[in-house]
Amino acid sequence: MTISADREQRPSLPIVDHARGKRSPVTCRLKCADACLGPECNTSQNVSFRSVVQTAFSRRALLGGAAAGALAIASTSVDRPAPALAAPATTGLPFDPIAPVDASVDSFVVPAGYTWAPLIRWGDPVLAGAPVFDLAAQSPAAQAMQFGYNNDYLDILVDEGGLTGVLVANHEYVNPGIMFPPSSDAAELRRRGEIYKAAQGMSVVEVVRDAPGAPWRTVPGGRRNRRITVETPFALTGPAAGSALLRTAAHPEGRTVLGTLGNCAGGTTPWGTVLSGEENVNGYFSAPADSPERARYGFAQRPTSTGWETWDPRFDGTAAGFENEANRFGYIVEIDPSDPTSTPVKHTAMGRFKHEGANVTIAEDGRVVAYMGDDERGDYLYKFVSKHRVNRGRGPGARRANLRLLSEGDLFVARFTGDSPAAEIDGSGRLPQDGAFDGSGEWIALTRDGRSAVPGMTVEQVLVHTRLAADLVGATKMDRCEDVEPHPTTGRVYIACTNNTRRGIDAPVDEANPRLANRDGHVIELVESHGQAGARFVWSILLLCGDPSGAALTYFAGFPPAMVSPISCPDNVAFDSEGNLWISTDGAPSTIRKNDGLFKVPLEGPDRGRVQQFLSVPRDAETCGPVIRAQEGMVLVAVQHPGEDGTVDAPTSLFPDYGSTEPGAVRAPRPSVVQVWRD
Repeated sequence: MTISADREQRPSLPIVDHARGKRSPVTCRLKCADACLGPECNTSQNVSFRSVVQTAFSRRALLGGAAAGALAIASTSVDRPAPALAAPATTGLPFDPIAPVDASVDSFVVPAGYTWAPLIRWGDPVLAGAPVFDLAAQSPAAQAMQFGYNNDYLDILVDEGGLTGVLVANHEYVNPGIMFPPSSDAAELRRRGEIYKAAQGMSVVEVVRDAPGAPWRTVPGGRRNRRITVETPFALTGPAAGSALLRTAAHPEGRTVLGTLGNCAGGTTPWGTVLSGEENVNGYFSAPADSPERARYGFAQRPTSTGWETWDPRFDGTAAGFENEANRFGYIVEIDPSDPTSTPVKHTAMGRFKHEGANVTIAEDGRVVAYMGDDERGDYLYKFVSKHRVNRGRGPGARRANLRLLSEGDLFVARFTGDSPAAEIDGSGRLPQDGAFDGSGEWIALTRDGRSAVPGMTVEQVLVHTRLAADLVGATKMDRCEDVEPHPTTGRVYIACTNNTRRGIDAPVDEANPRLANRDGHVIELVESHGQAGARFVWSILLLCGDPSGAALTYFAGFPPAMVSPISCPDNVAFDSEGNLWISTDGAPSTIRKNDGLFKVPLEGPDRGRVQQFLSVPRDAETCGPVIRAQEGMVLVAVQHPGEDGTVDAPTSLFPDYGSTEPGAVRAPRPSVVQVWRD
């Protein structure tokens, strides 16, 4: 089904107000178990910028004195717009920014000259023998062979030749209220619970196209196709594998786990595997917060949205023999999409927290560096540096070696320091006198050479209860670090901080998180001072997001605010072949009252900081997993939770079928992967 850019918009519907700066209460309940409604679970009293700013390294001194051994990129100051270079050519994706779309509109909107179509939708066949989707006849067996629900991270790994490839997508969570009509029958609720297990996890689907830049088509039953669900066996790797903290009655060796949960963003490695972040895993367990460890991870003894705890002891935190089950989720997952028989793994060396995702780069010395954010208010930014160097060979032996790279290495957490007087960071978002929110920082070791670097904690404790370890070393509380990605050519790292409406209540403002009740979020630009694997960095805020015409103060790397598209709640980031940053959003309907979208931001030249909206997703939806192929004139996004506030009988969105009569189309919202291409 192809839908042109000028498709008539769907009728407007009233919207329900949000819950504390996220989006709808439905999203908050289902995705993060209402984490936004209560105080931060991080109650540590870490040192704030206000008390250290006068004694900290000045980033200007760092650049001026200690930069002799730094990367060349660090010599370009990041506390002000880059030198006025010629704007890069945009031959692949030229567009006029679209106008923001009201939050009540149920349309997928793209610029003039572009067309969009769903590539794959919830329920579309993946494995051989999968039935055509039927909303009224769902079953666990069918869903286990079909594309899962609420797709988030996605990528297409293109084969040599460019006409075939494999799509990999995460499936973060389910929404029972728009998948099924209400029911109180215990047997039916358990049957639905089995469907929820099959609808989550990940999908691997082969794709083909007629020419580079042409739209992709899926290949149901393809040789590499695979569904990974809540019942798929995973192997644990790293120093915590086999620990007593990871043993259960079903897996007393502590080296195998069934399933993956809360799969949010991710990353694609240089050796062709895909990483997935297990994020809001606490919401799947009914487990009393009867220990500091459980409390720090947000567990509570209450009914879950899936109901699994009522019949599966794995998800009942009081069930004998399964007290450690929750410790086995919250990791970075790695899968090999080229081998459907391979066992996916969970890397304990990379720590356990609410992983948004992980993005990998190769350091100057050949080691692998992965950047990761913990997506909860007041939590931290992390970095993992592998012990071994990447094998650049092309044979199977090299690939086997690279598949072990994330199993051993050192884990670090970030401490940020500002360089402005405390009085100038007043919570308003007003720039300090030096014209930038900026400073320096350090990566504090949590593990070193396979051993704990945190006094009083074993390495197993550090890697299973990583948040508590980071508390002890005084990491900086952040405004929800979501996607964290290194630029493919400059090495600069971009950190999307989505929002924190309790900034100033649970933690004071500081120069890296400078706004009270930060509803709109911001983006930080970080430069490693001594290489990607180094221990020090400098940073500045690239964007203070929001609507420039609204009440909140905004900043766009010095670009005139009146000339940018309003943007709120940055979530995922990506880069195009021309070096531009692309940002997808999650939460704009509850802040600036516009649908979420995808935005382009030049990073160099006179247009640095000029936010331009490329597309808008439908009502109640979030934009995820952007894949930018500028040279091909194509963009792909995952549209998650469209119509989240509706019901089966009264849907608030009909995306993406919109009344289509093709096989498998339904009159209901369907999370989907969408491709956009030039006409």
